[in-house]
Amino acid sequence: MKQTATIIFRSVILLLAGMAIGLLIGNRHSDVEDADLPAPGTHKLDRVMQLVRKKYVDTIDADSVEGVTINNLLQKLDPHSTYLRQQQAQSLTEKLQGSFDGIGIESQLLRDTLFVTQVLRGGPAAKAGLPNGSRIITINNRPFSGTHLTTDRVSEAFEGKNDTGLDLGVLTGSGNKINSYHIMRGHISLSSLDAAYLTEPGVAYIKISKFGAATDDDFKTAMQKLKTNGMKKLVMDLRGNGGGYLNTATALADEFLPKGKLIVYTQGLHDPRTDYFATDSGVFEQGKLAVLIDEHSASASEILAGALQDLDRAIIVGRRSFGKGLVQEQFPFEDGSALNLTVARYYTPSGRSIQKSYKNGAESYRNDLNNRLQKGELYTAENNIEDSTAFNLSAPYHTESGKKVYGGGGIMPDIFVPEDAAINSLLIQDLNRNFLFTAYVLDHMQPLLKAYNNAVDFNSNYNVSDDELTHFIVYASGTLKEMDSHEINVARSYMKLLLKAHAGRFKWGNEVFYQIMNRNDEAIKKAIAALG
Repeated sequence: MKQTATIIFRSVILLLAGMAIGLLIGNRHSDVEDADLPAPGTHKLDRVMQLVRKKYVDTIDADSVEGVTINNLLQKLDPHSTYLRQQQAQSLTEKLQGSFDGIGIESQLLRDTLFVTQVLRGGPAAKAGLPNGSRIITINNRPFSGTHLTTDRVSEAFEGKNDTGLDLGVLTGSGNKINSYHIMRGHISLSSLDAAYLTEPGVAYIKISKFGAATDDDFKTAMQKLKTNGMKKLVMDLRGNGGGYLNTATALADEFLPKGKLIVYTQGLHDPRTDYFATDSGVFEQGKLAVLIDEHSASASEILAGALQDLDRAIIVGRRSFGKGLVQEQFPFEDGSALNLTVARYYTPSGRSIQKSYKNGAESYRNDLNNRLQKGELYTAENNIEDSTAFNLSAPYHTESGKKVYGGGGIMPDIFVPEDAAINSLLIQDLNRNFLFTAYVLDHMQPLLKAYNNAVDFNSNYNVSDDELTHFIVYASGTLKEMDSHEINVARSYMKLLLKAHAGRFKWGNEVFYQIMNRNDEAIKKAIAALG
């Protein structure tokens, strides 16, 4: 089990919402014990202040803010410089490294019982034969279910060193017999790609939700398989991708660009300009390419999309991206905590910075997405371009072919695709926040899934009926006491889609989830049409 986030819910909506803050970590992980930095034993706030003076991207009056707490100090600088507690720093590292130690399951707490929602392929739990849907009743012969479980207690219960054993007593299916599984903890590696498949003959779809250490290698492996299966064109989905490592973004851009092309450059007050160029090792330098972005695509996603747009290498489809053009460098402290400090800005090949304004403070910055939604920006392309607070229209930049592009406020796509109103509804957000789609699959859809031998059969022949949806709504109303009837009507089709997708993911994994979700996706349809 993943130790830092026991309960994992991979709804596309939560992915989109959770990644909205954006992330870009530079190539270096500096040690604050370097000779030119504060020595160990110095008060942490003093160390932070000295790092700010030596490393921060802009000139500041550090003395005026020295008396405030660390995070209040950092928020006075920019919205993306932040102090991470030990567990937060560890969780972020594991997420971007794409690996963790544990038994290899995803799970959900339901009625004070831990349910296994996914057994990770190739992990210790899979090797031991633990099935999806298992209810964990005992751990190491001690009661576990019904003991007032919390996420922290669950995480603690599965912690342990590699190659140490864990005895689980579980119930499977509708039976009452407790089955025993002895599982040896091990190192779990996860793919950085959520899905990679042919969406139609000759056209591949790849979904990337973060830029981790293994993303480029995973991408190359997927591309080799897709090319073998006849891929000629590619739709790369960066919607909801909040960023990751800078060098991963440049490595991925290199896969599409010829040798010598400038991908991005970074520069800060204490960080001299660094240029990143493409090499001659790209795996897809010639084929047609479309990139999907949305308002939650941030940072490293914007580096990739911006480079491909500036160099006229790809068609960008979707909605205006988040607008994060700052680079953070991580400085660890001895207690495991860390400082992610903005040390530079990045600039696309045309020279534009896409960082949106944060002059009105962190709270206003964090509310920007809600403001965009309320203004109707997600539904009409005109609101994107005409919003002078987002783009500097008086000083356009130009792509290699001469097309105008603008700095500030993110990446504006070449083809705009409005948001589906149902996706942003409060009802869908509440259903996802309470994990009710997965819970319903666990409680009511497992017998149905047994009737399908494979994902193709399920995807082609099963559809959620009106009666099934009614049963789900009644089930959800046990948790959500007030459900708006108008929102239910608006979101009916989307709720059916999510139910089917979560059922498919439960039995066959992430790729099936996206195959189901993408069948009627307007952005994907427009991207494929644009590729010709």
